[in-house]
This record gives sequence, C-alpha cells and structure tokens, in this order.
Amino acid sequence: MKRPVIWSRSALDDLKAQVAYIAAENPAAAQRVADEIRATALALSEIPTGRPGRVTDTYEKSVTRMPYIIAYAITSNLAGEAIAIVRVIHTARDWPAEQWPAN
Repeated sequence: MKRPVIWSRSALDDLKAQVAYIAAENPAAAQRVADEIRATALALSEIPTGRPGRVTDTYEKSVTRMPYIIAYAITSNLAGEAIAIVRVIHTARDWPAEQWPAN
C-alpha cells in the first residue's frame, strides 16, 4: 500500500540549505543530491524501512551512498497512513538523542 509523503517546512528548509551549499561549488552535484534525497523519501511511501529514530516516534532512513539521514514519522488519520518527512540531516551534524540539530 502506497502512502502519501508529506514534507515538513523544516525538512524542506534542510533540503534547500544542503542543496544550496553544494550548488555554490557544483550545481550538477547539488541536483544529484536533491534527486537522491527525494527518491529515498518517495521510496518510503511503499516500504518505510528506516531504523528507530533518535527522537521519540520517529524513524531514520540513510540515503544510500550519501552522508544524509531522512528523519520521518508514520502518521495516521481517517484517510490512512502517511509518511511525514520531518528533517533531512547531514551525518556530520551533532545530533543528540531527543533533539534535532541546531540550525
């Protein structure tokens, strides 16, 4: 069963910042990173295969061959389940349990 994927404002801001940082040096690489992060998030709609997250009620999915983690939650409402992308975080960021990295 395919679930809708919903991006939070924080996740979109994270993605935008990551892509802008890379684009300053290599626009083509920035596009590849953005495409791969989006594809990984979309794949969660069919099979949410992440590990338990560092923040309660979230999960984490590593982006293959890239230093990024997609933090997401599985939400439910009358329409069914959805995948809520909460944050997109570079693995080099300090990320203590139960907190999101500071911007």
